[in-house]
Amino acid sequence: MLTIKQKENIADILRKSLKNKFENYKPEPAAMPFHTRLLGRDRMALFSFIHSLNTNFGTTIFEPVALELAKTNFDVAKKQATVGTQISEGAQREIQNIVDEISAANTKPNKSEEIERIRKVCQTGKMRVVKPVKADIYLENENGEKFLFDVKTAKPNKGGFKEFKRTLLEWAAVILAENPNAKVNTLIAIPYNPYEPKPYDRWTMAGMLDLKEELKVAQEFWGFLNGADAYSDLLDCFEKVGIELRGEIDGYFKKYNK
Repeated sequence: MLTIKQKENIADILRKSLKNKFENYKPEPAAMPFHTRLLGRDRMALFSFIHSLNTNFGTTIFEPVALELAKTNFDVAKKQATVGTQISEGAQREIQNIVDEISAANTKPNKSEEIERIRKVCQTGKMRVVKPVKADIYLENENGEKFLFDVKTAKPNKGGFKEFKRTLLEWAAVILAENPNAKVNTLIAIPYNPYEPKPYDRWTMAGMLDLKEELKVAQEFWGFLNGADAYSDLLDCFEKVGIELRGEIDGYFKKYNK
């Protein structure tokens, strides 16, 4: 359950994010005369605004909210974290082997086995300087165990799953290059389930990802950060801020009908 202070901080994050968006938002100049005459300029402006908001919802809202939830349960909590700078040639080859094997359906994803395969070669061969994708969320618990999350949209592009997998494996390899004994977990996070109340349609990811070890969706993700009630408490926070700002939001879009 979220504390009163956490709820206040999350509400503040949401207010600041929305108000900053209003101050800096400029509707797309594309003319849509039929839509505009049918629906009205204010509704078209709202449609454009929501589309624009969705493009950076992760970085401006989900990531800072995730940190607010995680910082009471983890010793280290960072967003947009640089993972490391070196990877071994042996690890690079092993990652390619893993991706090729899974892509060809010669083996099923098994994250614990994959991590151990990389651990064995994490310092084999020359060390190469790399610049891996930053971790959207980086956490460490009191035992030094690391959790790195790549926060994705609710319906990620199926064609990108191979690269998602490669990113997760490269993060592990970079961490292990620095400390071969590290306990590291690399995962995809999806903040909400667009198919609710039906289960999340995970089959499209099953080919490349170990669903149990590499994917957390909705309640699984927020609950991991802050406990079983975190997801429902978080939705309540969003609803309360939405009600609080409703007049301001409506007023903002009415100006487009003048």
